[in-house]
Amino acid sequence: MLVLAVDTATPSVTAGVVAVDGSSPEVLATLVTVDARAHGELLTPHILGALDDAGHALPDLDAIVCGVGPGPFTGLRAGMATAGALGHALGVPVHPVRTLDAIAAGTTGHLLVTTDARRRELYWATYADGVALTNPAVDRPADVPADAPRRAGTTLYGDVLTMPHTGEEYPTPLGLVTAALGQLDRPARPLVPLYLRRPDATVPGTRKRVTAP
Repeated sequence: MLVLAVDTATPSVTAGVVAVDGSSPEVLATLVTVDARAHGELLTPHILGALDDAGHALPDLDAIVCGVGPGPFTGLRAGMATAGALGHALGVPVHPVRTLDAIAAGTTGHLLVTTDARRRELYWATYADGVALTNPAVDRPADVPADAPRRAGTTLYGDVLTMPHTGEEYPTPLGLVTAALGQLDRPARPLVPLYLRRPDATVPGTRKRVTAP
């Protein structure tokens, strides 16, 4: 099975091509750029470039794996919209994977995974041997549990999260596909973004009546 892996839930614009034979994914090509403002601009060229580097083309794909966050609205939507459109056009399933799960995939022991939530906050979850112990949450660094012996994900707030940073800083194509291995042979679940925050924009309420003084 030939799988395209993409993620734009972090400052990293991630695309890669992974061959899956049973439970042994093999990365054929990866293109990654860390630029929080370039998701929309770089993702499609990265996808096409990774396929070319792997010696394949879009019609060769059997499935797509896409990180669904948690992450900021604009960046996250760029990856999900691209993956969804490609899946529809090619007639292949698009499998959602939580971005934090992808960072934790393949790790051992107790691990805290964090990504930048902006607004001086972090998205986080804890893992044991790559399996989630908690659901993703968003909190200030001082409110993130610090009982894990090590951490992965963003290196921000190292003065608060004092456990050593020993894992991946951003999701990789291998991590994305590894986290999706249990669902690749099943019908794809809905591609739903994981925001964890209410939108900044709200529908205006009823206008107040202005009376003469």
